[in-house]
Amino acid sequence: MEIRILAPTGALGAGFPAQSLERGVALKPHVIACDAGSTDSGPFHLGTGEPKLSRQAVRRDLRLLLKARDALGVPLVIGSCGTSGRDEGVDLVAELAREIAAEEQLTFKLARIYSDQNQATLVQRYTSGAIRPLDPAPPIDLETLTSSHVVGMMGVEPIQQAIADGADVVLAGRASDTALFAALPHMLGAHPGLTWHMAKTVECGAACAIPPAADGLFVWMRDDHFDIEPLNPTSRLTPHSVAAHTLYENANPYLITEPSGVLDTTRSTYTALDERRVRVAGAEYHETDTYTIKLEGSRLVGYQTIAVGGIRDRVVIEHLPKLLPMAKGFFRAKILDVFEGAVNPDDVDIDYRLYGQDAVLGPLDPQRFDDVHELGILITVTAPTQEIAHAVSTFVAHVSSHLPIPGYDGLASTIAYPFSPPETDRGPVYQFTLNHVAVPADPFEMFRAVHEEVAP
Repeated sequence: MEIRILAPTGALGAGFPAQSLERGVALKPHVIACDAGSTDSGPFHLGTGEPKLSRQAVRRDLRLLLKARDALGVPLVIGSCGTSGRDEGVDLVAELAREIAAEEQLTFKLARIYSDQNQATLVQRYTSGAIRPLDPAPPIDLETLTSSHVVGMMGVEPIQQAIADGADVVLAGRASDTALFAALPHMLGAHPGLTWHMAKTVECGAACAIPPAADGLFVWMRDDHFDIEPLNPTSRLTPHSVAAHTLYENANPYLITEPSGVLDTTRSTYTALDERRVRVAGAEYHETDTYTIKLEGSRLVGYQTIAVGGIRDRVVIEHLPKLLPMAKGFFRAKILDVFEGAVNPDDVDIDYRLYGQDAVLGPLDPQRFDDVHELGILITVTAPTQEIAHAVSTFVAHVSSHLPIPGYDGLASTIAYPFSPPETDRGPVYQFTLNHVAVPADPFEMFRAVHEEVAP
């Protein structure tokens, strides 16, 4: 048995060369699958429903994929629509699909699978013990669930059901990246270990190629191995680059958890077929007794204003460890004074991040005590409203540019701001609230599928 899978790019809207897709279509895949979202870009997109990539970019990629699907007559599966997989994301991509169908004279059966979670149902699951923490997980309570927008990360089963029900195009909400590619091979009876390993390898498109790119991969799955090749003839794969992607975003380098079980790549082998292609074999898949659905939640925590500046004075840099805590204490009193007690200083966070010293690794940086002659500084003020955040940032940015420097008499300038005014409002700020799983009655109950005929 041979099953052929086309993975055109790592994210719908990230782009891919049209010539690469044409090459993939010529190889006659049995399915085209593509991820469209992630939590990589932070909690904002889940909190607001706004996609990371532009409507124009998503539309460009979707047009080419719908035309390719039409030429081949095979399923097209897209998951985590709209970046976060919220219901709005699914509806957005479905709207684009209908527009493209009208323009290109395409006809197809469309399935929309929604993954937003009802708050009342979440509360019931929580009180019954059907929501479990992962490690590490933040503490949660009922208020966490009712104040968060929560999606469930579906496995292969809802996607398989949509295909079995006749869908040509499946637009899924939040989904395991790998489930998009594993769904059809599982339906066709492929080896489960190889199927999940293949899916893990291609989930980000040509990210495992040399050089990594927004481009595609093609897979030939057979009984005891799969072969993988980049669609761009100028790219190549090596055993090292393919094996390295198996480690990507995993706490354990060999064990990768999915809703129904665990992929075990301990005995996997990676063999170069030539300079561009790699053969993979040996993975196993162990089903677990309990089926779980990963939950992702995000909620509003305030509004932010930032100011960006730079410091290039050795004396100022040397005194910052004492000056910045002193400044924060001053600003607490200033907030009480300016707002006449109407704003609690505990509700306003003032943060200094020094790029060039501790900004990325913090206390883990092995070079944190090295001499520094220049620093970039990011001042972030987070408050309950944008008005308060902006108002506080104006005096924080001003006072911070004239901190009292021991050893300097008179007024000293400490920070150079490249913009006038230095304050920039960022708007609402969100935080992730969950690192938990739910235990459903079956793989389908947390998701809702809607089918429709799309025609010009």
